[in-house]
Amino acid sequence: MSRVAVITGGGRGIGKGVALALNNAGWSVVVAGRTKLALDQTVAKFAHGGLAVATDVSDETQVDALFEATVEQFGRVDLLFNNAGIAAPAVPIDELEVDAWRRLIDINVTGAFLCARAAFRHMRSQDPQGGRIINNGSISSQTPRLYSSPYTASKHAVTGLTKALALDGRQYGIACGQIDIGNVTTDMGSMAASNALQANGTTMAEPLMGMQNVTDAVLYMAGLPAEANVLSMTVMATNMPFVGRG
Repeated sequence: MSRVAVITGGGRGIGKGVALALNNAGWSVVVAGRTKLALDQTVAKFAHGGLAVATDVSDETQVDALFEATVEQFGRVDLLFNNAGIAAPAVPIDELEVDAWRRLIDINVTGAFLCARAAFRHMRSQDPQGGRIINNGSISSQTPRLYSSPYTASKHAVTGLTKALALDGRQYGIACGQIDIGNVTTDMGSMAASNALQANGTTMAEPLMGMQNVTDAVLYMAGLPAEANVLSMTVMATNMPFVGRG
């Protein structure tokens, strides 16, 4: 029987890349996101076993409906790739609108919590019991960029969520790990890396890595046996100015 994965932010970028890679590896994949057209375009490229569910991850009712639809279609949930996230304007904190902070926290933190909560509920109760949650953190979960307090705070919160879920899931066979990704070749990633803000206030182009480096890493984490877990993995371009940033 095919294993079943739920991917949030599955209509573009990393989420789309991971969804396609998992499906090519034999997984039945459910993609979620706010734009149904983009989700449908992802599923149209699947070899088999796909479902697109328009979902605002900050909405509890919509998240619960996403996982109910997954179980109705495929019978269980084996993997959640908690990938949906947004950024905020790169401005000094005193110039940041509070609504921008709240919206980012709603998606990056509350959304990750709600999806993990729903996945955990199904993984705990299904037979056979268990599953895996992979949270998409960021290298900002370790070291910030200039003017990134909302995003950095949200990704540090995701790291705390990852560790707590890894502990809470032990007795139910639910593993949880986190992948922190550096500059990757996507429409958004390539644009950001071409004019990346540095710690001294200057900008510069930064090295990128190809999407396959990310998808291979997620597939490795997802394919581990139940008794093994990658709690934390950082994947980035070798020459990206991350180590020693600041």
